[in-house]
Amino acid sequence: MEDTIIDKLDPDDALAILKRLAAEDADIASRIEQIALEHLREVDIEDIAEQVYFDLDNIRVEEVWDRAGPSRDGYVDPYDLAWEMFEQALAPFMDELRKYQELSLATEARSYCMGILKGIYRFENESTSEYKDWAEDAPHESFKTVLADWKKACNNQKDVDKMEAFIEENCPGW
Repeated sequence: MEDTIIDKLDPDDALAILKRLAAEDADIASRIEQIALEHLREVDIEDIAEQVYFDLDNIRVEEVWDRAGPSRDGYVDPYDLAWEMFEQALAPFMDELRKYQELSLATEARSYCMGILKGIYRFENESTSEYKDWAEDAPHESFKTVLADWKKACNNQKDVDKMEAFIEENCPGW
């Protein structure tokens, strides 16, 4: 099967074309929004947890060693760098969570947050990465920060209760 021009578009070009179509036709704009919402509502906690775990588990301790130590700008502490790398790995997930919150997709935001938390918990409890030794407190502290940030934007006590039940069941002791 031969690729079409659509298959060859990069994301920026595809978005520009989609926006142009939406601007030209209100019916198409409405359909695009409907499809986008359907797509965004497909939040799988396990898939997100797996991706968070994978991204954290693939941080290489050698990168900490290579980037830490004396530098032109002073000394780079390996523990601080390990924390920074942990936060950088979580940043795309936090951006996605904020997107759900900004779109007022509360259920999806809760599920997405659950996936992030489960992935962090799994990393702390299952990963054998040497990197973990350099970012000892990062999983616990990041878990707390992610949860606190989500709660700040959540205005539904039932969602908070569901989150607490999820944590109790899936992240015991945290």
